[in-house]
Amino acid sequence: MVTKPAGFWKRFLASLLDGIIIGIPLAVISYWIKGDWGGDAFTSIINVLYFWVVPVIWSGYTVGKKIIGIRIVKINGEKLGFGAMFLRSIVASLLYGITLGFALLISAIMVAAREDKRAIHDFIAGTYVTTESPASS
Repeated sequence: MVTKPAGFWKRFLASLLDGIIIGIPLAVISYWIKGDWGGDAFTSIINVLYFWVVPVIWSGYTVGKKIIGIRIVKINGEKLGFGAMFLRSIVASLLYGITLGFALLISAIMVAAREDKRAIHDFIAGTYVTTESPASS
């Protein structure tokens, strides 16, 4: 059951904050390692692990989501696990890439327009993003 779903702008702002707080330092590290801004495997792996592992061990939060007060939860009420986050992060990213971003645009529209605020990656993983804290869910 979806309760207190987080809307588009909160989700967007949390992603933007994650990009600033995590992405910029990783880009700087990549520059130090590689000597250009093109990125490298190490920082790419760290970025993937951040979005895959941190929500599992931190009750659905990333740094950006924690700041905004939203988190990822399973729709069935079970504990968020690595399988769900793999589907949400990796599989959905592949889908968005294969469709050249078209599916990502559809997801953004879904979050803005749907009452439950679920995107394609939420349906794939059986998740949603909520404003509820872990203690109240």
